[in-house]
Amino acid sequence: MSQNEFILPYGRQSIDQDDIDAVSKVLRSDFLTTGPAVQEFEASLAKICGAKYAISVSSGTAALHIAYAAAGLGPGDEIITSPLTFAATANAALMLGARVRFCDIDPNTLNIDAKEVVKKINEKTKLIAPVDFAGLPAFTDELGEIATENNIAIVEDAAHSIGARYQGRPVGSLADMTTFSFHPVKTITTGEGGAVTTNSPELYEKLCHLRNHYMLRNPKDLREENPPPWHYEIPELGYNYRLTDIQAALGISQLGKLERFLEQRRKIAAHYLEELGKDSRLIMPPYQNIDEHGWHLFVLRLKDPAFRRPLIEELHSKGILAQVHYIPVNAQPLYTSMGYSPGDTPIARETSAQSLSIPCYPALEPQQITFVTETIFQCLDAIGYKN
Repeated sequence: MSQNEFILPYGRQSIDQDDIDAVSKVLRSDFLTTGPAVQEFEASLAKICGAKYAISVSSGTAALHIAYAAAGLGPGDEIITSPLTFAATANAALMLGARVRFCDIDPNTLNIDAKEVVKKINEKTKLIAPVDFAGLPAFTDELGEIATENNIAIVEDAAHSIGARYQGRPVGSLADMTTFSFHPVKTITTGEGGAVTTNSPELYEKLCHLRNHYMLRNPKDLREENPPPWHYEIPELGYNYRLTDIQAALGISQLGKLERFLEQRRKIAAHYLEELGKDSRLIMPPYQNIDEHGWHLFVLRLKDPAFRRPLIEELHSKGILAQVHYIPVNAQPLYTSMGYSPGDTPIARETSAQSLSIPCYPALEPQQITFVTETIFQCLDAIGYKN
């Protein structure tokens, strides 16, 4: 195969004609935002996640921001999270004036290490934000017990793991709040968008207010006695984080294909695990049950990280657009300027240096999947990485 026969990104959206038709239908309707499609999307999402409530928002970052705010996070408070994540997991805490305490990861899961979490807890700790890295659920019963014992909330960053399960229980029903992202490279997409799920009616009400300027219209919530029908009040700071009906229509259509998307991702992962797992130069991603993992990413690791850059460059030259997930957040200039260091979390730093994400998305054809595995072997040899 020539190097230009395939151009394969590490991830991409899967859009069919029924998705286009769903969006077109809304564009011809009376509601482009804050309408029935948003309500239907939220109801469908809550059902899939096994949660009582789902609140859609404009991005995964917005979901984190209002979840942290609903948990009461503010100046003087701290959160504990993983550095092996996209920066938004930590940045949303900074947006509220809180401080981040980065906790190292468990080398067996690449998720936050509960034993290290215990060491980070102090009187300022307000919440724990575990990250479902690559689609493997980070919430564990042990983590839940730690939070309960210390009266700390858990906000699970499930941007990678919609449809995944922990011991048979769906992600979205496990933590106090769970946040999702619907960016195009995620398992389902709304273009941009996100959501928070919860089983708490109190948190649900607060989240609804926070995503819409904290604008109150229900007479029972107002200070004004006998208010006119146009009256509203804004007692707290809120945000314009609403999802449009246009996006929600796409989300509804995509949710209807979630199980098919997940099954296709599992098949790709199974192929990679079988074929690439034969090579002693490579470390396969951790998982407990292939069918409970979300497989948003397939993250390979090289035993010798010195070969990571030449391998990625060689793969790019062949049309395989491998990516790195992630540069640790505590290595970013924003955080090092505040005194953080990736050396504080050595397992996360080492994991990041070894890692590259290879193509894993439903639209991959069998010959493309085979092309990826064969090309990885060829490129490992071409760069002089010996078995």
